[in-house]
Amino acid sequence: MIGEPRRQMAVVLEDVVPFVVMVIMEGCTIGLTIWAKTVMSDHGMSPFVFVIYTNALASVIFLPYSFLFHRHTRHEEEASVTPGLVVRFFFMGLTGVTLTQYFIFVGLDYSSPILVCAMGHLVPTFSFLFALILRNIKLDLKNRSIQVKMLGTFITVAGAVFVTLYKGHVVRKSSVLLFHVEQRLFIFASTPEHWVIGGILLAGASFSVSIWNIIQLGTLKHYPQVMKVVFFCSLIGTFQCTIISLAFERDLGAWKPRLNTELLLIILTAIFGGVIRSHVQIWCMQLKGPLYATTFKPFGIIYASFFGITFFGNSIYYGSIMGAVIMGIGYYVLVWGPIRDEVIPQDQEERNGDLLEAKVPLLQGDSQV
Repeated sequence: MIGEPRRQMAVVLEDVVPFVVMVIMEGCTIGLTIWAKTVMSDHGMSPFVFVIYTNALASVIFLPYSFLFHRHTRHEEEASVTPGLVVRFFFMGLTGVTLTQYFIFVGLDYSSPILVCAMGHLVPTFSFLFALILRNIKLDLKNRSIQVKMLGTFITVAGAVFVTLYKGHVVRKSSVLLFHVEQRLFIFASTPEHWVIGGILLAGASFSVSIWNIIQLGTLKHYPQVMKVVFFCSLIGTFQCTIISLAFERDLGAWKPRLNTELLLIILTAIFGGVIRSHVQIWCMQLKGPLYATTFKPFGIIYASFFGITFFGNSIYYGSIMGAVIMGIGYYVLVWGPIRDEVIPQDQEERNGDLLEAKVPLLQGDSQV
């Protein structure tokens, strides 16, 4: 009799704890993203330098963590790194780290956090289209799963076009909580929002992540130690970002991070994206299933709206809300539709991209994008 309440409590905690943790993780991701935008705008930190330092520190963290994560792997199960795998790591770093993060930060500079979150819903859409192009999925219009996926793709793309091309009227202007603060402190209010350019760049980030998903699925078949794959991807991506950033950022002063919020942001982003978020998502997926973590991505829109209005004076527009809602519906159709599908194992492989997506610092995902 005494054990029954404990069992009931354990069942409740098994449902409540993962939910609360994932909601917090999504909020931390959005908070770090907006904080990064603030530091870049108010303190002049170069996004090129930020990407390098963040990924470099994350790579340092990944090195010991990857060996600890796979410490129970038997010696005979360990795979060797071949030249073919090195090529795969190179393109994973290019698509999953270099291109994605540059697209995200430049796109954020031209748009808003809400648009960043909304365009991140395009990742499963691009993944499905790639699966059709590569003939991993047969286009059978009589199949219910294909019908659901096509519907979800149409809704998501329609929402992406809508949120990119239509800004609409203001629903709510800058937060009254901060009306005493000077307008120059409101980074989103003072920065021109070129929505079309930002939307295209953010769509490019989702496109890049989708390509990365395809590459990493094949890579894990040859080298199944996922955290070591992430380490190599992050390390190679850091070298690629260094070459690009050295070409674009010629100001030597920009390479010296200030010992204030800049350094703190770099450290927190690397630790959160490198270890905490990845470990939590793996734990939640093992406990609740591979689709569980993906269902929380639309929460980012709520966080972006709240943080933008309350702390950064960001105005909310009808176009942003309507487009984000449309894309969220399409996203959920794409994610939950295959549950009734007889080819669920294939869908789970596609969804593994979301698992790896969490391992690269800051919005590597759907990323948010």
